[in-house]
Amino acid sequence: MVAQLSNNTYEPKTQEIARELLAATQQKKQSLFGKIQDQMRIDDKILDWAMSNPGLRVQLFHFIDCLPALRSKPEIAAHLQEYLTAEEVELPDSLKKLLNFANADSVAGKMAATTVAPAVETLAQKYIAGADIPQIIKTLERLRKDKLGFTVDLLGEAVITETEAESYLNSYLELMEKLSAAAQRWSTVPQIDEADGNPIPRVQVSVKLTAFYSQFDPLDAKGSEEKVSDRIRTLLRRAKEVGAAVHFDMEQYAYKDLTLSILKNLLMEEEFRDRTDIGVTVQAYLRDSAKDLEGIIEWAKLRGYPVTVRLVKGAYWDQETIKAMQNDWPQPVFNDKAATDANYERLTQLMLENHAYIYSAIGSHNVRSQAKAIAIAETLKVPQRAFEMQVLYGMGDQLAKQLAAKGYRVRMYCPYGELLPGMSYLIRRLLENTANSSFIRQSSEQRPLEELLAPPVGDNDSTIHQTWKPVFPNAADSDYADAIIRDRALAALGNVRSQLGKTYLPLINGKWENTENFVDSVNPAQPTEIVGKIGLANIEQAEKAIAAAKATFPSWKKTPVSRRAAVLRKAAELLEQRRHELCAWMVFEVGKALSQCDAEVSEAIDFCLFYAAEMERLDQGYIYDTAGESDRYSYQPRGISLVISPWNFPLAIPVGMTVASLVTGNCTLLKPAETSAIIGAKIAQILVEAGVPDGVFQFIPSKGSTVGAHLVKHPDVQMITFTGSQEVGCWIYAEAAILRPGQKHLKRVVAEMGGKNAIIVDESADLDQAVGGVVYSAFGYTGQKCSACSRVVVLEPVYDVFVSRLVEAVRSLNVGDPADPSTFVGPVIDHNAQTKIKEYIEMGKQEAEIAIALDAPSTGYFVGPTVFVNVSPTAKIAQEEIFGPVLAVIKASNFDEAIDIANGTNYALTGGLYSRTPSHIQKAKADFEVGNLYINRGITGAIVSRQPFGGFKLSGVGSKAGGPDYLLQFLEPRTITENIQRQGFAPIQGVD
Repeated sequence: MVAQLSNNTYEPKTQEIARELLAATQQKKQSLFGKIQDQMRIDDKILDWAMSNPGLRVQLFHFIDCLPALRSKPEIAAHLQEYLTAEEVELPDSLKKLLNFANADSVAGKMAATTVAPAVETLAQKYIAGADIPQIIKTLERLRKDKLGFTVDLLGEAVITETEAESYLNSYLELMEKLSAAAQRWSTVPQIDEADGNPIPRVQVSVKLTAFYSQFDPLDAKGSEEKVSDRIRTLLRRAKEVGAAVHFDMEQYAYKDLTLSILKNLLMEEEFRDRTDIGVTVQAYLRDSAKDLEGIIEWAKLRGYPVTVRLVKGAYWDQETIKAMQNDWPQPVFNDKAATDANYERLTQLMLENHAYIYSAIGSHNVRSQAKAIAIAETLKVPQRAFEMQVLYGMGDQLAKQLAAKGYRVRMYCPYGELLPGMSYLIRRLLENTANSSFIRQSSEQRPLEELLAPPVGDNDSTIHQTWKPVFPNAADSDYADAIIRDRALAALGNVRSQLGKTYLPLINGKWENTENFVDSVNPAQPTEIVGKIGLANIEQAEKAIAAAKATFPSWKKTPVSRRAAVLRKAAELLEQRRHELCAWMVFEVGKALSQCDAEVSEAIDFCLFYAAEMERLDQGYIYDTAGESDRYSYQPRGISLVISPWNFPLAIPVGMTVASLVTGNCTLLKPAETSAIIGAKIAQILVEAGVPDGVFQFIPSKGSTVGAHLVKHPDVQMITFTGSQEVGCWIYAEAAILRPGQKHLKRVVAEMGGKNAIIVDESADLDQAVGGVVYSAFGYTGQKCSACSRVVVLEPVYDVFVSRLVEAVRSLNVGDPADPSTFVGPVIDHNAQTKIKEYIEMGKQEAEIAIALDAPSTGYFVGPTVFVNVSPTAKIAQEEIFGPVLAVIKASNFDEAIDIANGTNYALTGGLYSRTPSHIQKAKADFEVGNLYINRGITGAIVSRQPFGGFKLSGVGSKAGGPDYLLQFLEPRTITENIQRQGFAPIQGVD
């Protein structure tokens, strides 16, 4: 790096330039708006109100987000009234008058809709430079008259299909061509078209890397790079032909490292290495942005030709902060705005000091930030070509004009596109404008110059983990955007593959017992590949296990809860240590994709830690003493507990059921599904290593029809915990109700038996979210989750557009071996499942219309994702649990009918709603009959403590797993009352 001058070197000049710029911009604002305050337009009032009322700000932005989906004036009026009359909104009198209408169909309501919708459109037009190419060209020509350059960004729906990714590329090819054709007619403006005697491309576009491939995923770094790079090459070749520059925007943190890696590799290719009309972006609010910038500079030195580096603060702070909190990941962004500003100035200095290797584009609306950059550039005599200023269209127009008037090259970032695709962009701009920390807001409040232009102090912002902590801290999933973690996970696949083919035996009374019969556990993606051999316990061995459990129960019952809880915490520690290995075993044995396996390990860890803490809470009991009497309420274990676990969550569910049984003091037998018994053996190994005594826990892989049935009926078994099909669950429930000879108890049954889960897509839904959420919920783990979406109920006004996008999203899915990180849809569990699902598909062809049925590999137990449309709510494919990648799409004429359809099955497990209508959300909360309701997100992936899981009706019986009531099912409550009065004397409670 170039030797750096002290930061203080530039401060006097920075202050001088900043004061001059700020005075000029504020004077300009006053001349425009100061005289017409009383006639302020409603779009200006919207921002003014939002700044002064946090509750209004939230609801108003929610309304603006929803507005493009509303199709009539009554709809607009109704939603406006719902959002802005919410309890948390303190309305100013002027807005109260605007909303003073009885109903949406009234004249006043329609007037409100007529007033507000155009106002929001006007507001959007402040920040969006044009709705189409002719409009954007007019805007750009106007900017050039003010000696302002531009970069154009195409707004659009989230790219969730390959059709949309192709369209994104083609739209940019067309945009570059038409802008370049227009540019040929423009007269030269030396200030922005030339520098240091060399021409600068008049046309520049800004693109987002993830939009070139719908399945862009850091876990599949190699596959994503291949797909994206092909399309970028096409873009760059065409850009060179028409003389356009291309800048690559930076998006969410998860994509940052892969984005930089792809661009560095691509721009080192011989064809593109000498291109200097390409740019990359660095976000100063990221804690590792300095490292990224240093890496770009070193790469640029090696490359030998400069690229532009656009420095911005960053536009996803709220999103990044919330995501980190939800996942218990380190915060990637600075928590303090001042820390971001300070980092921005440090990065600005680093960039300009390396002007020989990179071109600097300083993107900011903060007058001080721009002034600091100018002070450094002038002090270092940075060449004109190597330095420019950038501002967002509509956000810093006056600043841009003042900078241009002083002779600097200024580029406006100009988004263009329709209002609907641009709404998320508009919301981000409004959030920035109205945030307390926004320079634009602060400068509008006439704060003292010394305060506005003071050097930012944020060097002490070292809080990497969020200060907010949940009641129960969940285990963090792997962040596969981290190359180190990703490499460990992929390496584990190779390590586990080298261990395939081993034999796994039952664990009975602390010993691994040999068996007469064995069964092969095979890879469902490649059935000729034997994952391992399972020794099947017989009835005699099952009886031996029962006897051992019976013998050890008295001592385990009396074991202090603290020691039992310690075993669970040790098990959690071992699960975390073996996270990647366990994920790999799930990939091979049950065909689950890596990212889905990782979340399952986190859930298993959470079960251990949550149930340990819960049992310690319950162990305290309750004291209900009264005068002269001791009244105590406590719990004791039931006895011998049988856990029958499924194959679809082969780690999390058996761990959860087993450790719940163990920590409550019950001796426990685990009988896993035959197709996932190796993972069951891994659980057994971990529990033994964690310190479970001999005979307290026993691993009984066996045939469900023989040994499993024998254990269910056994008179010494006092509790059965089951997850699986409704058919088997009902059979267990019936058998457990029969009192066997010698049985002195009624068996307790906890059974989770699946669902026929529906997602409702309301007409006000965000279809980007809805399509993505439905696809993930329906086809994640090949539709083999009990929580999976198998029905989607769509309101008629959006039915056609939703189906169209859904079909293309499904067409874009990668189907194949889950050991390949690009795979989203893997195999189903075995041949029987494959046959049954295919039979349902044939049945569906008689009941409805196939919208899409993807091809699937011929080897392995694959079934391609299949979507049926125009499905009757009473059709078998809409009523019966299929447990595979089959989705039924049902049309509803109104929201009440949608709720009725969703509730119209025998199940009540999970359900979802995508809506931006407050009254519909409230109705779903009240009337949607499901155990777990998810609003505006996918319906799979319940998280321990935050989202306890379980349903009712024929979806199961018992309290929710991972919730505060779950352990009570494994315990018998007792009340002990003692008369503590003796001959008229009794202790006085509460007095020492």
